[in-house]
Amino acid sequence: MVSRHMIKRILLLHPPSDSVRFKTTSAQFVASRARDATFEKFMDNYKNLRKVISIQDLILANPNNPTVSLQFLSNLSQKLHLNRGAASFLRKYPHIFHIFYDPSKSLPFCKFTDAALEISRLEAAAIRDSMPFVVDRLVRLLSMSTATKALPLRAIFKVWRELGLPDDFEDSVILQNPNLFKLSDGNESNTHVLKLVSAIPSGNLIAAVENWRIVECCKEDCGSSVDPLGIRFSFKHGFPPGMRLGKNFKAKVKEWQSLPYVGPYEEMGEKKKSKCGRMGLEKRAVAIVHEFLSLTVEKMVEVEKISHFRKWFGIDLNIRDLFLDHPGMFYLSTKGKRHTVFLREAYERGRLIDPNPVYDARRKLLDLVVLGRHGLYTDELQEEGCKTV
Repeated sequence: MVSRHMIKRILLLHPPSDSVRFKTTSAQFVASRARDATFEKFMDNYKNLRKVISIQDLILANPNNPTVSLQFLSNLSQKLHLNRGAASFLRKYPHIFHIFYDPSKSLPFCKFTDAALEISRLEAAAIRDSMPFVVDRLVRLLSMSTATKALPLRAIFKVWRELGLPDDFEDSVILQNPNLFKLSDGNESNTHVLKLVSAIPSGNLIAAVENWRIVECCKEDCGSSVDPLGIRFSFKHGFPPGMRLGKNFKAKVKEWQSLPYVGPYEEMGEKKKSKCGRMGLEKRAVAIVHEFLSLTVEKMVEVEKISHFRKWFGIDLNIRDLFLDHPGMFYLSTKGKRHTVFLREAYERGRLIDPNPVYDARRKLLDLVVLGRHGLYTDELQEEGCKTV
């Protein structure tokens, strides 16, 4: 595939202007990537949804009294990235948050609106109903740690929402399945490691990309045009609109697609130091992060979060550079001060092609974020009309 060094050579041969001096930094490598307007537009709203979810967790932390004081939120404004303060942020989303004054405490408080509360219940119900899939995702995640079949619990905590785990997954998933999962003490104090009780045979775990290959080979309309041997080691690609694909680039992609590799659930064996061996290791790393993203509810994750699994998955490469080197498979967005990676093939026009109930519930909350203050005046007029009838 195209590497960082190749991009640097192109930029050196074709500098943007004589007045700009090229610097070989990671920041410039990120900035030089081909942008995708659809994903960037999606992230404009999603970065605010993340803040909404952070406040949601605080509100719902006490199920008996799901409220939080504005004073408490104001103290956390910097941590929650509420640049203009908590009150200003809450007022931007009146379809989600309701601010009220508690005379007994002489303080303004915030709670969820009925609409937002119903969405939260829908998501919780969807997670409960999908418990077999939740268990399967956790088994697969641990199985990708092929050497130990174990992962640090704190790393899993960082992606529990992305994996669609219930917030009490230690009790409702781990402890409820002692035949599958086991918690043990880590090497550091106050740390725990989650292990598989017994390894699942790799032949029983089919990666998402392998399912795609089977579907491609079985399509009636293109069965004759798909070469089963040619697609054997391939991944689905779809490049950003407007990205120029030169002959050299296409040749490299074709070469990379045909390269054999060890799958994400297979034992790695001895690492070869030859060029072919290094390319195989890189393709295995791509296969692992591809499968990781396929296991997530929304087929996206923050790069920082997936980086916590790098050592345990046996990946020796920089995760962010891995995503940038494969723009046909992944899209990296830097909106909201965080780098977020998307599995490109899972999306079409900013939505999942194959949605699931948990995603559908979360999408309803995103729709309320997009709505902002729109429709509020109309709703108030309708309420006034009902009162006068």
